[in-house]
Amino acid sequence: MKHCILIILLFSSTFAYQQTLSKYIVVDQFGYRTTSEKIAVMRDPLTGFDASESFSPGFSYALVDVSTGSQVFTGNSTPFNSGSEDTSSGDRAWWFNFSSYETPGTYYILDINKNLKSHDFEINDNVYEEVLKHTVRTFFYQRAGYAKDAQYAGSKWADGVSHLGTLQDTQCRKYDTPTNASSEKDLSGGWYDAGDYNKYTPWTSSYIIDMIRAYKQNPNVWGDNYNLPYSGNGTPDIVDEIKWGLDHLLKLQESNGSLISVVSLASNSPPSSATGQSLYGGVNTTSTLAAAAAYAHGAKLFKELGNTTYSNTLQQSAINAWTWAEANPNVIWENNSATYNSIGIGAGQQETNTYGRFALKIRAAIHLFDLTANQTYRTYIDNNYQDIHLMLWDFAFPFEQENQEALLHYASLTNATSAIATDIKNTYENAMNSTDNFNAFNNEIDPYMAHLKDYVWGSNGTKSRKGLMFTNYVNYAINTVNNDDALQAAERYIHYLHGVNPLNLCYLSNMNDYGADESVNEFYHTWFANGTEWDNVQNDLYGPAPGFLVGGPNPSYDWDSCCPSGCSGFSCDTSQRNRIMNQPNQKAYDQFNTNWPMNSWEVTENSNGYQTPYIRLLSHFVNASGSLSSNSHSFENFVSAYPNPFKNDIQIKVNEPFSFEVYNITGQILASGYSEKEVKIGENLKNSSVYFVKIMTSSKLHTIKIIKK
Repeated sequence: MKHCILIILLFSSTFAYQQTLSKYIVVDQFGYRTTSEKIAVMRDPLTGFDASESFSPGFSYALVDVSTGSQVFTGNSTPFNSGSEDTSSGDRAWWFNFSSYETPGTYYILDINKNLKSHDFEINDNVYEEVLKHTVRTFFYQRAGYAKDAQYAGSKWADGVSHLGTLQDTQCRKYDTPTNASSEKDLSGGWYDAGDYNKYTPWTSSYIIDMIRAYKQNPNVWGDNYNLPYSGNGTPDIVDEIKWGLDHLLKLQESNGSLISVVSLASNSPPSSATGQSLYGGVNTTSTLAAAAAYAHGAKLFKELGNTTYSNTLQQSAINAWTWAEANPNVIWENNSATYNSIGIGAGQQETNTYGRFALKIRAAIHLFDLTANQTYRTYIDNNYQDIHLMLWDFAFPFEQENQEALLHYASLTNATSAIATDIKNTYENAMNSTDNFNAFNNEIDPYMAHLKDYVWGSNGTKSRKGLMFTNYVNYAINTVNNDDALQAAERYIHYLHGVNPLNLCYLSNMNDYGADESVNEFYHTWFANGTEWDNVQNDLYGPAPGFLVGGPNPSYDWDSCCPSGCSGFSCDTSQRNRIMNQPNQKAYDQFNTNWPMNSWEVTENSNGYQTPYIRLLSHFVNASGSLSSNSHSFENFVSAYPNPFKNDIQIKVNEPFSFEVYNITGQILASGYSEKEVKIGENLKNSSVYFVKIMTSSKLHTIKIIKK
């Protein structure tokens, strides 16, 4: 859309083309919501690969309306940290704050004195709606054994079904008996995990839980119109995706309740051309506990959606998995390991350690208790929750965001042990007030406003989970006084991933047609591999599909140990290695996808484990009608709903005239109306479930959750 506007302006005005695009003025390339914080960052590189460059911003800056060329807001650049260098980025920075401007439109930032401009962007409350759609669509491209017809995938990424040939997923054999037909199982379905095509049970379980949370915490933002084969079926497309994952997970369960840990798939580009045999790994406690949690959380969702048959199937699978894991607490199985005779099975290591299995058991117990109210699960939680690192260390950090949220989920349940729920919430509040959480936000220690203490492999996924730590602060009502700050902090991580970073790069793939003028051109993925037609957006016929979140800066990146020579004739690119190694943390990234021995996957590979937290985080800011809004804490004193939970009717009372809409958990409107002050609802709500009421006044908009018993 932005490009169309610019083409029109070529004929209507020359003003907008008198400026030069500058990579030193960075913005969220998609844009900003109307009432959100809006800060452009000007950067002067001092350390790193671009240290020989320099930029000194002018004093006067403007927000320019693309359609008219007029300066609609002006102000001054403000030095970050008194002009000192930031060691995490190697940059000196300045800020231009235009948060007070809220008129929807398409704009850019102008350095008035130097006549330099940023990328164009939008101000609009639905600015991320299309972005969210494409990031969810990546799971369609990642589906194994599912045709990518051109009408849905686009002609560039159309492909036939993959891994359904002879001795592939429907005839999958055990890793140590590949010639034994008696070990065959139908393990079709599921998702390619990342840039490789393998399917890992513990991680699949995690993705399912993330997507369920994304849907349940913001049910009104999910569409049934993402141009997918299952769009228009009356179910939000993300729920269809959740079920696809759960269906595969059910196939992985053995009759005794245990779970197969990994399905190893052949590689080629495109996926349908992969012809090698599919093999499955051994069972282990890790996979079984991870799946138990996903089954239970899925059973709760589909029960609320009215699919009781499927819910009951998932519930029994969850109970069976728990029972097996209780009896077999330390069954270990490692893939790609000489010790387990599994070399060549999978790529990433799905097995975890003793603490990892314990944390998975806590998660399983929490979701099983939520589903069944069985006191056995509550007893386990109450007796063991203090050994989760959040409680043990009084410390909240993004690498354990999932464990922390599991405890917060328990604390939100009405039948949780009250004193323990209070202990969890109080500990989380104290931990969030630490150096690297709210203190980092309040003290503004990162010029790009998305502080991360430790940059490692997959830092973009870690950034997303860091943002979720702040949205969880709001979702689980930790301290409503700090809700505005928490949401502002969370949204900053979205801006970083969309371009407010030292590379002026939107870390999503091929989003140029959807608003990001400088998005990822290439990344490590077996389908979009180096030398294929899908290699690079700019240099090859197709480029990769849109919407994949790549790994991000990784200061620990290195080439294989056989380099710089001795790699059987394969090239070791010294300049490429030096471009990433020994850089400031936020600059330890480059766009490349070469395979071994350059190991580009350590930097640029996508992962569903990055995608789901990003999708969750973004969904909170898709529009003002979601479950979070910037004025949520002030609205709590403005509206009341009682009794809640309710049996027959619930009274909604607001301090000024309001209109309302009542939704079920699928997003279907069940009732609507207008009231001067209060209204009683309930007669249209037939089933015991969770519902959402959108309240709209002349000055406020908010969604509340109500529960019918």
